[in-house]
Amino acid sequence: MENFWDIFKPKALVDFGGLTLVLLVIFIENGLFFGFFLPGDSLLFTVGLLCYLKVLDVELAVLILSIAAAAFAGYYAGYFFGFKTGQNLYKKEDSLFFKKKYIYTAAEFYQKHGGVALILGRFLPIVRTFAPILAGVVRVNPKTFFLFNLIGALVWPLTITSAGYYVGSIFPDALNYLDFIVIGFIVVTSIPIINNFIKKRNDKKSA
Repeated sequence: MENFWDIFKPKALVDFGGLTLVLLVIFIENGLFFGFFLPGDSLLFTVGLLCYLKVLDVELAVLILSIAAAAFAGYYAGYFFGFKTGQNLYKKEDSLFFKKKYIYTAAEFYQKHGGVALILGRFLPIVRTFAPILAGVVRVNPKTFFLFNLIGALVWPLTITSAGYYVGSIFPDALNYLDFIVIGFIVVTSIPIINNFIKKRNDKKSA
């Protein structure tokens, strides 16, 4: 089973399926509820690094726009899923690929930040997957959703993929330490989720 999960490492995905598989993973992770476990931020950072090192043979601008298109489409898939399923999603039983607690986490984040959550949520694991679904459930205005989706889809790869590209330009041997970099990146991007979990647990204890 360990070897099975190894194929979901960012570098392994690139080696196995190139840019096509990368874009498919980004599409799924950005709105299909069963894709929450797939790499998101770490994948973008990795492909930026591999782009500079020419392991991934594509121009940075093309890479960023391709990722933005996949992320934009993924959010729409999540939005329409939420729009169609509505409140029934809250009644769905937990399974290997669906956890109801993730819906509530995304809902709280969305209620706190409003439409901006569709931009900020791009940078948070789990929230990124479920924010567009919640937007569909609460029937966010299509024009509003389009605007925030477009901005988020562009800003997300523009910052993280470019950061990976920049790191590659400074540390050409970064590929040798990629696993450590990815682990560190996952830890950093998970901090807001962990803080939210701790805060909720403390609030319950106080109550």
